[in-house]
Amino acid sequence: MTSFRSTNSLLFFSFILVLWLSWPASGNSSTATSAPEDYIACLLDNSHPDHPISPAIFTPDNSSFTSVLRAYIRNNRFNTSATRKPFLIVTALHVSHIQASIVCARRHNMQMKIRSGGHDYEGVSYVAEVPFFILDMFNLRTIDIDIEKETAWVQTGATLGEVYYRIAEKSKVHGYPAGVCPTVGVGGHISGAGYGNLMRKYGLTVDNIEDATMVDVNGRLLDRKAMGEDLFWAISGGGGSSFGVVLSYKIKLVRVPEKVTVFRVTRSPEQNASYIGSRWQQVADKIDRDLFIRFIMDVVNNTQTGKKTARATFHGLFLGDADRLFSVLNTSFPELALKRSEVNETSWVQSVLFWTNYPIGTSEEVLLSRTPPVNSLKRKSDYVKKPISKEGLEWIWDRMAELEAPLALTFNPYGGRMAEIRSTAKPFPHRAGNLAKIQYAVNWDEQGTEAANYYIGLTRKLHMYMTRFVSANPREAFYNYKDLDLGINHNGRESYYEGRTYGIKYFVGNFNRLVEIKTRVDPDNFFRNEQSIPTLPHKK
Repeated sequence: MTSFRSTNSLLFFSFILVLWLSWPASGNSSTATSAPEDYIACLLDNSHPDHPISPAIFTPDNSSFTSVLRAYIRNNRFNTSATRKPFLIVTALHVSHIQASIVCARRHNMQMKIRSGGHDYEGVSYVAEVPFFILDMFNLRTIDIDIEKETAWVQTGATLGEVYYRIAEKSKVHGYPAGVCPTVGVGGHISGAGYGNLMRKYGLTVDNIEDATMVDVNGRLLDRKAMGEDLFWAISGGGGSSFGVVLSYKIKLVRVPEKVTVFRVTRSPEQNASYIGSRWQQVADKIDRDLFIRFIMDVVNNTQTGKKTARATFHGLFLGDADRLFSVLNTSFPELALKRSEVNETSWVQSVLFWTNYPIGTSEEVLLSRTPPVNSLKRKSDYVKKPISKEGLEWIWDRMAELEAPLALTFNPYGGRMAEIRSTAKPFPHRAGNLAKIQYAVNWDEQGTEAANYYIGLTRKLHMYMTRFVSANPREAFYNYKDLDLGINHNGRESYYEGRTYGIKYFVGNFNRLVEIKTRVDPDNFFRNEQSIPTLPHKK
């Protein structure tokens, strides 16, 4: 594996400086001012002599264009004949390709979308209402692990599964506190804060990074020292695509036991599902921080009555063996009534597979797959600050049954190490005071706008029903769960005010600092999308 440390030494600075002397900047506009062929010519003119950009350029005339575009579309809502397509895809193979893409886009006033894994729920990394091109990072996925120092440099085109696999190659007692979906791209996951089932023990994904490299609006390759602490703070949970193109993160590996314990159990109304769910809320954020238990609410068909019935699923990871898990549960959460037959002891990397619904014992090489099943979907989020009563949970299940859709509410417990960190330490503000985060999820296979409107409408209705149970003023949301219902930025004269609509929900009191940093490092708002951080209005 090629070492990535060499690129962190900023060896390209002299090349950048020579080019930058002749690179004019352009102001912000919502539409392109040059023809695509002019942009392509600019890319070729600014190609590094040792790393030509032409192999990375895909136009609609290229036979591979459609397959490259679709390879990282993770939501079929945005894979239709009516969806606007990019006029170009640059599949960067070298940092100079990123630099040329930025400089030429500024010169020709082109809208750039930055894509790593393509899992952003609203497709903002590969869809736009105006002419645009995609800077795709999937080729830049080197992972360079130093077990002795317990760190790794990871390029943002890598997936979480690739990171986990490479860690497991080196060590049985190291892991990384990131997401449970292995096909998620590192770039979006980390830059938007990231979390996983290790967060109660070790904090968020961004609580475990030490450095980063990025290309800024001026085409400069910067590390943490060169970019400064403000900008490093902003790309550590505030969304990297608002501030530049993040090339890599230096992550801190964490210690895990050789043996962990996992379980996934369901409880029905006859098994006191609502009571167990209410008790979960009393203990999940306070229980031993080695234990992470996710609580999922959905409804299923009762095979006996044919009617919809409530189902509670409890999905757990415990950093220890089964004996100690039962000791913790018997003391803190006996209501779950977990049985020995319902748990499995395994390695940490195998627990990743279990959480992805693979059977324990599956070859770990599946973590290297970058092609998950894809369907149409809608996601929303909320924060729970006070426990919902047993009666409240039953009322929610009744509303879910009425909606007649495969909706699920996933409650992720907070507390532990994550809640001990100051809300201003990273842009992610939702720490102490939050019991759990909720993800609303619905997937469907039907094609067409009518089906999409139907399922999205049901999700919005459930979100409305939940109003009295969740945070208010603002009603908080998780930035990595992009939701355009919270507001869309058209990046025009009203950009700041449009951005504030969703920005306060995602970032609460940290929004103003993000805007100040954005205004300073990207005053012309080049790095923009439908929910990017805006600049201050007097800087427009």
